[in-house]
Amino acid sequence: MQQVLDNLKELPPSTGAKDIDLIFLRGIMESPIVRSLAKAHERLEDVKLEAVQSNNVELVSEILSDMSSLTTHDESAAELCKILKEPHFQSLLEAHDKVACRSYEAPPTSTNSTSMASSSLMPADTVRMISIQKKAGEPLGVTFRVEDGDLVIVRVMHGSMIDRQGMLHAGDVIREANGREVGKDPMALQHMLRDCNGSITLKILPSYRDTPPPAQVNNNYMHVYLKPHFNYNPDTDNLIPCKEAGLAFSKGDILHIVNKEDPNWWQACNINGGRTGLIPSQFLEEKRKAFVRRDLDGSGILCGTLTGKKKKKKMMYLTAKNAEFDRHELQIYEEVAKMPPFQRKTLVLIGAQGVGRRSLKNRLIVLNPLQYGTTVPFTSRHPRDDEKDGQSYCFVSREEMETDIKASRYLEHGEYDGNLYGTKIDSIHEVIRTGRTCILDVNPQALKVLKTSEFMPFVVFIASPELDTLRAMHKAVVDAGITTKLLTEMDLKKTVDESTRIKRAYNHYFDLTIVNDNLDKAFENLQAAVEQLTTQPQWVPVNWVY
Repeated sequence: MQQVLDNLKELPPSTGAKDIDLIFLRGIMESPIVRSLAKAHERLEDVKLEAVQSNNVELVSEILSDMSSLTTHDESAAELCKILKEPHFQSLLEAHDKVACRSYEAPPTSTNSTSMASSSLMPADTVRMISIQKKAGEPLGVTFRVEDGDLVIVRVMHGSMIDRQGMLHAGDVIREANGREVGKDPMALQHMLRDCNGSITLKILPSYRDTPPPAQVNNNYMHVYLKPHFNYNPDTDNLIPCKEAGLAFSKGDILHIVNKEDPNWWQACNINGGRTGLIPSQFLEEKRKAFVRRDLDGSGILCGTLTGKKKKKKMMYLTAKNAEFDRHELQIYEEVAKMPPFQRKTLVLIGAQGVGRRSLKNRLIVLNPLQYGTTVPFTSRHPRDDEKDGQSYCFVSREEMETDIKASRYLEHGEYDGNLYGTKIDSIHEVIRTGRTCILDVNPQALKVLKTSEFMPFVVFIASPELDTLRAMHKAVVDAGITTKLLTEMDLKKTVDESTRIKRAYNHYFDLTIVNDNLDKAFENLQAAVEQLTTQPQWVPVNWVY
């Protein structure tokens, strides 16, 4: 595999391979999972060694018999015979022949050895004394709970001091700490151990469970990385077994999962550094959020819909995929993989009407038309006198458009004033095939289709500023003569409310949020974020890679 990777770096342009394809191929081949699979495949392909023969003892006896007449006058023959008669060499040949013949027999057991083995086992009530060195305030990395009146170790945190020393294990019972009985309060024991400085002597009742060595624990989860779609603070979590053992994180952090044995509490660490801590599992957080009442009910205005006359423009997404999307409506964690820098296929701008998405899109395309492009919407209405097909719109018949809609060839579509409008999926692919990033300002429901390896979107939410700021911005553009369209106070408030609803419903899709309280500043932030994608590694959904 290393030879293939080296060849990929020196691949000449004449091969016609696309840069993005080579980047993804290198990312896949360099991933730990693929390397492990390659090693396993090589191990399976290894040629199994077989014994040439299994009667070497007899063969050596024949050789010694034939050489007996030569030993008197040939020193080399005499030396060879001496070597072949050595007890160690004879034992080696016997062992080889037994292995070759698969003559595996267990040694006979004796009552004496059985009784010795039994007596060597420690009785169930035997205690052990363990000495640990620690600093004041340094966590031990263990959690406790009360079982049948005893304080029992529930878990040992991965990578903690106790885990590295391997002296305590899950199931061990703590009897005393520095000569003091621990009682039945796990929190009191945690505080006492945390405040201790120097040597700590623990009297424990071992569990005698078969504990794998630290390097083998949780081997299946060593390469699992998750991006949470919520903020978490263990200090405010009433369900966590030990608040000090919890790991706080923010939405969008990358967490390395090191242990998933507990169905409710996983062990994880932030890739930016820090200790390993407990986080709620997918199962626990889903169950917890399922009991939280939604802020919005069905009586409210749906995200992305408009009021008044434009209410007729009903945006849709591919209904063939509704069942799959609805099943994953509750977003908790998203498994991700690290990829080298690469250019995204699409840049998706999401936001409320009138928040400035189209202005940002047009600026990017005008500034760098070789890097960015966009689609031309399709419509079933007839072209006006000053319109040309393929410029502002692609004009097709209603029958053709309805046929394509039924065939799921449209990313989104709607009807306005009796005419169909929509964005065709093929038009997105046409822009991508030119090597440019396709910029889309679509309805947020379209994200359910776009968030795949087919489109590889970078999703930016253009958020509305506060109402006072939005009012001042609108007054400024009207006074400057940039627009003649006057928005009422109700229109401005609807923009702010719609922005809030979109963020609440689709926040887990967003890679970046930009508050457009200044168009020039918002454009600079957007441009910097997109350019950063081609210079720094990215964490993308794992199904984009594997």
